This record gives sequence, C-alpha cells and structure tokens, in this order.
Amino acid sequence: MCSGESQERRDSGHDVGRLINTLSHQLKRQMCVQEEEDSLTTNMQRLVLHYILFESLKGDIYQKDVEKEFQIRRSTATGTLQILEKNGFITREAVKRDARLKKLVPTEKAQGVRRHILENIQYIEALLAKDIPGEKLEVCREVLKQMSENLSVNEKRREEI
Repeated sequence: MCSGESQERRDSGHDVGRLINTLSHQLKRQMCVQEEEDSLTTNMQRLVLHYILFESLKGDIYQKDVEKEFQIRRSTATGTLQILEKNGFITREAVKRDARLKKLVPTEKAQGVRRHILENIQYIEALLAKDIPGEKLEVCREVLKQMSENLSVNEKRREEI
C-alpha cells in the first residue's frame, strides 16, 4: 500500500475506492447501447462521444478539453479520438485562427444517437437518485468532487517529484 496504512485498519468491504469502483462497473452494465453505438467498444469511447455531442452545442471542443474533462493523458485521448474518427462519429476540422489546432465535430452518425444518449443519461441519473433525498445527493456530489480534486492534487504532486 502506498500510504503505509496497516491492513488491519481497513474494512475492505466499505473502502471508498472499492465502492466507487463497484458503482462504476454497475453503471457500465446498465448503459443501454443503441445499434449505432456498437462500434464503440469501450465505455471511455462512449463517454467521450457523449461529451463531444453535448459540449459542441455550446462551442468548439478540442482534444485538450477532452483530456481535462476526463483527466486522461494526451496519448489516451488521441487513441480514443482516433477510434471515434475511424468509426465515423467525429471529424477533426482545422480552425481558421490556427491551422495546427483541430476542433472535434460530431458527424451526422453521431447526431443520430444524441437523443438516445440523452434519454439513457436521464434514465441512469433517475435510477441512481431513486429514493435518495435531494440534500443527500448534493452532499454526495460535493464529496465526490472533493475526492476527485484530492486525487488530482496528489497526481500533480507526484509528477513534480
């Protein structure tokens, strides 16, 4: 163990990380996949496509945005975006102000699955929140955001060493 915490002090059935990992696997199994999405073989590809579809409604999206949103390395983002492009879900278009910069643009194929994706997100969110009072959900969101921030700060600290 990295932290040096003794094994006896931990209740492995209730570790926060383990619970989050279990929840993540349950979420992946609950996702309803439409036929057009079958060529997306990983959950990361689906999540990135969902992000591009909805964020592109607000403005231009770039690879750096994907890296930041999902806290992934450039190589991971590049590989995921290459698969989305190869499968016809996105194109990369040069930006007039800087030809080296490529914005990520959803294709008609991707636009065709937008409604299904939105319905699926709403279904999963309702399922997750079922029978949980709103104030508890808000505390949960705040705690999860803080946990993510804690891990990000630690990762940056380790990179500096």
